[in-house]
Amino acid sequence: MELRVLRYFVAVAEERHFGRAATRLHMTQPPLSRAVRQLEADLGCTLLDRSPTGVSLTAAGAVLLDEARTLLAQADRARVRVAAAAGTATLTVGTLADSAEEAGTCLAAAYRDRHPHVHIRIREADLSDPTAGLRAGLVDVALTRAPFDASGLATRVLRSDPVGVVLRADDPLAGRGSLRLDELGDRRWFRLPEGTDPLWNAYWARRPDTVRCEGPVVRTVHECLQSVLWNGTVGLAPLVRSLPDGLTVVPLTDMPPSRLVIAWRGGDAGPLVRSFVQLAAERWNRKGA
Repeated sequence: MELRVLRYFVAVAEERHFGRAATRLHMTQPPLSRAVRQLEADLGCTLLDRSPTGVSLTAAGAVLLDEARTLLAQADRARVRVAAAAGTATLTVGTLADSAEEAGTCLAAAYRDRHPHVHIRIREADLSDPTAGLRAGLVDVALTRAPFDASGLATRVLRSDPVGVVLRADDPLAGRGSLRLDELGDRRWFRLPEGTDPLWNAYWARRPDTVRCEGPVVRTVHECLQSVLWNGTVGLAPLVRSLPDGLTVVPLTDMPPSRLVIAWRGGDAGPLVRSFVQLAAERWNRKGA
């Protein structure tokens, strides 16, 4: 049994659907179906009961799922240990704005415990690149916020956070329990740099049609917050973000939630990336994300 085919089987077994598994694996469905059928032929048993709505595991399939997960984990550990012994075990993590703080010490400690000999590099990107260097090939995995162009990338949502408008504490609207975007049409709104991902720009630079006064171009969250503080520019931020003194955030009722995500290049991710994704998902699941 090839490890590649076992990964295919695990994806189908976990997704309970060939189409969703193919999307997760960044491949088309026909070769995935052929690989699983060949695995069944090699083992001489049916692993999956197929139906128009998806698949379910047979008794043999359930046993193989447990065994496959164990084998794949062992193979990943072996690769990491060999790379560490050769001095080549390095993981570069891209972060965007508050996502570095969102990772927190728990994720870093858990990853160090699991991979004590792996060298971690952190690269913080500005607001013009929501993939935090992932699409440019500068990082292996990214902690960032959606939406952005995810073609060729795999993503996993860790948490969804409500979004609010950042105002000076002395702003007349600062004491409101909530606001709508159209109530801020007379304010100066920040802009993102030219060439910013269109999906990302459409979300974070969302503004009322009545806006007449454009604010400054900002490249970092810090620049955005300072622009609010000094010039009264309107900024947007997840409600979970801590703010400097003199600023407050009021919930926006007509802004969709901001999704904190982990992203990596599609296809068969390496063991260090898979481990990072798994630990991140486990951490946020424990927090009830």
